[in-house]
Amino acid sequence: MTVTSMASPRRSAGRLWANVTLVVVGAVFTLPLAWVVLASIDPAASYQVKLPTQPTFDNFTAVLTPSLTLIPLLNSLLLSTGAGVVTVVLSVLAAYPLSRYRSRLNGPFLYGILFASCLPITAIMVPVYSLFVQLRLINQPWAVALFLAASSLPMALWMTKNFMDSVPTSLEEAAWVDGASAMKALATIVVPLMRPALSVVFVFVFLQAWGNFFVPFVLLYSPEWQPAAVSIYSFFGQYGTVAYGRLAAYSLLYSVPVLGLYLLVTRGLGGTFALSGAVKG
Repeated sequence: MTVTSMASPRRSAGRLWANVTLVVVGAVFTLPLAWVVLASIDPAASYQVKLPTQPTFDNFTAVLTPSLTLIPLLNSLLLSTGAGVVTVVLSVLAAYPLSRYRSRLNGPFLYGILFASCLPITAIMVPVYSLFVQLRLINQPWAVALFLAASSLPMALWMTKNFMDSVPTSLEEAAWVDGASAMKALATIVVPLMRPALSVVFVFVFLQAWGNFFVPFVLLYSPEWQPAAVSIYSFFGQYGTVAYGRLAAYSLLYSVPVLGLYLLVTRGLGGTFALSGAVKG
């Protein structure tokens, strides 16, 4: 009884401190979001979190123009979707032999790929810019999408390979017995079973490309091709002036496609492999 009575206050104190910590962490993440929402409807918004005295949607009206919001969002959507599709296709084709065929070179190759993913993008932009200039690919959106796909491919390959290891090889062997080739088994057996996993890889690449500012800023100089991540820079004026209200409204509009993609993936594809009952022992 004594041990129990002494342990109860300690547990209560531990829970109290845990709750306090969670509240502090939640406040740290909630305050910036609250500022974005409140500043977007405040005509006199500043960097401080405050309730607007005269709420209005004039900030949204000011930023909802083709040149400032609609075209950049469309450019971001095309760049991110193109990079995601190319990365998923290449990662599936590269992960299949690594997952199904054992070799002594698999380990060194995968670790080399992992090392490539650790290189900061700023460290390779100078040679990449020189290469783009020599090949006359500057201001070419499709070339930028390919570069974004190449920069995301190492991590996507690791993720796809680990997901593919979860698909039983006996399903492919049954397809081979029926006369299917390796590529047909990959397309008709492995890829359909990996749709939730591939959606995770696609979202991962899409988010990386969607929030990338430095690469489009360097490789795309025409305003009609610049994505939303670069267009947001226009709200920062000279001498430190910032249009806080319009910046907050633009940030909310900027996050809508990502939220839509998240809802589409979570509700449309589910979250687990549909392997139950596929293999009978």
